[in-house]
Amino acid sequence: MTPATPLESPLPDRSKPTIRSAKEQLILDAAEKVFAELGFKGATTSEIALRAGIPKANLHYYFPTKEALYRAVTENVLTAWLAAASSFDVNDDPAEALAAYIGAKMDMARTDPLGSKIWASEIMRGAPVIEDFLHTTLATWLASREAIIQSWINKGLIVPMQPRYLIYLIWAATQHYADFDHQITALNGSAPLDDAAFTTAKTQLITTLLRGVLNVAKSDT
Repeated sequence: MTPATPLESPLPDRSKPTIRSAKEQLILDAAEKVFAELGFKGATTSEIALRAGIPKANLHYYFPTKEALYRAVTENVLTAWLAAASSFDVNDDPAEALAAYIGAKMDMARTDPLGSKIWASEIMRGAPVIEDFLHTTLATWLASREAIIQSWINKGLIVPMQPRYLIYLIWAATQHYADFDHQITALNGSAPLDDAAFTTAKTQLITTLLRGVLNVAKSDT
């Protein structure tokens, strides 16, 4: 298996996309839809090329194998998710940092539900293609977030807890809106949540989680 490209490196500047990057993005967008619908085993590069509107040979010029394309799609998902927690690095107030992270994860669940579904499907299959991401990039990121949360605990700003379980809780609560969107739609009168309803859900989640972790006594002093 080809080692994963480190995700800590800066993302390329896409403000002025080249022909190559524009074509790559076209392929990645089509691949995300096909992988979300058919899974890794069911997806074919022929179907992805068809959805992208390009010859199959062109697709393989950019991505030699289906696995390379799948890894690129999942890497994009993980990169965006990890970047969402940058609020931990720029804000010493846990209430503001956590609210920004939860809000960003909720927004991504709504704007890119397919990416979340692909990731969830891969993990439920035992991560056969991206196992190395979990043990390297994701593990390193989690350790860095745990250290920040522990510093908040040490300062008495949030209640004592195991930091990683707070992160797991945020993942579960926010990605629910992507992975189980059909269930949410069914229970919402067969209609997706509109902007107002989604804002209410996001605000309620942030409020509920913060109420459970913030050290109110410390904040009031």
